[in-house]
Amino acid sequence: MTLPFHPHELFVILFLTFGLVTAIANHLSLRRFDQYPRATNWPRLSVLVPARNEARNIETCVTSLLAQDYPDYEVIVLDDHSTDDTPKILQKLSRDHSRLRVLKGAPLPEGWLGKHWACHQLYQASSGDLLLFTDADTRHAPDMLRASVSALLAEHADLVTAFPHEEVITWGEKLIVPFMGFGILTFLPLRLVQKLHWASLSVTIGQFMLFRRQAYERIGGFEAVRSEIVDDMSLGRNLIAAGGEWRFLDGTRHLSCRMYSGFWEAVDGFSKNIFAVFDYRILPYLIGWTVIGLAFIEPALAILSRWMEYPLTPFSPEAASLAVVLSLLLWSLAYRRFKFPVYLALFYPLTMFLFLLVALRSLVQTASGTATWKDRILDRPAMRWL
Repeated sequence: MTLPFHPHELFVILFLTFGLVTAIANHLSLRRFDQYPRATNWPRLSVLVPARNEARNIETCVTSLLAQDYPDYEVIVLDDHSTDDTPKILQKLSRDHSRLRVLKGAPLPEGWLGKHWACHQLYQASSGDLLLFTDADTRHAPDMLRASVSALLAEHADLVTAFPHEEVITWGEKLIVPFMGFGILTFLPLRLVQKLHWASLSVTIGQFMLFRRQAYERIGGFEAVRSEIVDDMSLGRNLIAAGGEWRFLDGTRHLSCRMYSGFWEAVDGFSKNIFAVFDYRILPYLIGWTVIGLAFIEPALAILSRWMEYPLTPFSPEAASLAVVLSLLLWSLAYRRFKFPVYLALFYPLTMFLFLLVALRSLVQTASGTATWKDRILDRPAMRWL
């Protein structure tokens, strides 16, 4: 029997089909904060915000946190040696709001990354039975705390993390930032990860991490991941490995964030993180990105090159067309779910190409020890082939 497609074409189509099935399953099972019944008791909660040179964002973030309708909570912000107007803004806010406490960061100890040390100090100063770590560039709906705590209690979870509405303004952001939501929805079977406690496949979003204090302390908190670049991923994986209950939720109705401002800031941010997500394993990293790149770029390139009457790939028009349709369905579903402009799905081959370059940059910078973030040089981690 003759197969309708060449084995290479068939592999790409099956790969994309599996991704679409995964994305649909995630879309149907992924719950929002407001899909849970309201809790009947409200544990003491500490909202913890590290801030380093966040004058552009900090007032909007803190104001939204101080406007929460949660009955028993505190907001603690740590100024991590800012050199802009962040300290002045925080001092003004603290004079006007008794619920807000502002801490001045202690000197960075050897062996710690800056944000991790800031979060550890915030934890030490907190009094809540629940701990919410969130970033200084986030904004929160007034019922965010009630809704997220209700979700955590209803799920009997030790950690709830959530994907926010990532705002994208410039074309550089539009072409790069949405890849994160696409990747989570397409490649990670969230329900299976949750049910089978697959720590290595879990994703934790540092912009929103709501812990039970006992669970946080049981895994050693930020002190246990003090030198890990992707601290959020490491914390989630440590919690799952220790038997804790982890939940990934859709926070787009309650939490928003402009993750990066402009193309190069997005490139620098993702370059810092991508290789670390693969636990610095070189061969899986190279194989994974090669397969993903070929699956999403080659069919589109085949159609474009044939239209220009200069074929660059042996992909047949039929197979290429099917692959492009599957890809458009995938990207459109992910973008719609996480509130990115759906028309950006039309540019998915360019987004994929740019992200491949960012992934390569992440590997090169990590290997050469030249990665930086927030004006701080990141230590070169241990790398391995497998």
